[in-house]
Amino acid sequence: MTIRKFEEIESWKEARLSAVKIYEMSNLGKFRTDFGLRDQIRRAAVSIMANIAEGYGRGGKAEFIRFLRISRASALETQSHLYVALDLGYLSSEQFGTLHDQATLVTRLVGAFIN
Repeated sequence: MTIRKFEEIESWKEARLSAVKIYEMSNLGKFRTDFGLRDQIRRAAVSIMANIAEGYGRGGKAEFIRFLRISRASALETQSHLYVALDLGYLSSEQFGTLHDQATLVTRLVGAFIN
């Protein structure tokens, strides 16, 4: 299958969903007032999809793979921040599980795309 635009990339689509969920959850309760963690997790979530798009736009395979690796690292960073939000009581176990599962899916999709 030939990809004609970055919006067709499955990992980008899932990263987009993940970013929206992160924004929604980080806009609730105490989470919304912890500006440091809130902004950091949002930046990491947006970085996932942004790096997929940027890498695609670079045109070369090696550059694309480099940006996909950065994207995967941002997905793992997002997962790490979710643990802090859970430990601080900003997220319920269910919210954490939903967000963590989505970030895990993105990590796997990006990893598979790299391979």
